[in-house]
Amino acid sequence: MIIAIDGTTASGKGTIAKRLAARYGLSHLDTGRLYRATAVAAIKQGVALDDAASLVRIAAGLELASFSEADLRTGEAGKAASKVAVIPEVRQALFDLQRAFAIQPRGALLDGRDIGTVIAPDADVKLWVDANVEQRGYRRWREYLGYGQDITLKEVVKQLRIRDERDQSRKDAPAIIATDAVLIDTTDLTIDAAVEKAIAAVEAVLARGKTV
Repeated sequence: MIIAIDGTTASGKGTIAKRLAARYGLSHLDTGRLYRATAVAAIKQGVALDDAASLVRIAAGLELASFSEADLRTGEAGKAASKVAVIPEVRQALFDLQRAFAIQPRGALLDGRDIGTVIAPDADVKLWVDANVEQRGYRRWREYLGYGQDITLKEVVKQLRIRDERDQSRKDAPAIIATDAVLIDTTDLTIDAAVEKAIAAVEAVLARGKTV
């Protein structure tokens, strides 16, 4: 079984992905980490975020284990990742890695922004997780505070609006909901309630005869 979970930043899709992967025993790939790691590595190496050739080199040699969560979850990393992700050559460099992960014999769960539309359009379950930008901003702001970052809620919401626009309007693999995806709006949901909705979507597929 392939499960594709897409959605906006700070909508809760990462937490939902982790819980579903654990419940169904599926390998999990947070594809956003690939773009964040590429961007963070570029910044550390002094590579411009529009230098496609150098970014492709970095993406091809990524070692995710060498990046701490604190490195990848800063506001700077998020903004940089969004800029890197609009470059077609970078997306192509990371496509094969993601696709190979998706089609492994034992099944997989991937979360990102174009899994159900580009990486695994053949996924058995497709979810789109979203929430209004104010609620997402509050969640991300609290996360940043936990990492000791000094940033205002207003600035976080502004960053999310910019990122949404960039992700949804990019020419290559825009972040859009697949026509056959199940929408989960987490604006007014607890994470447990959101996970239950995701489980229900998977169980509906299993009830039709699909096996994990």
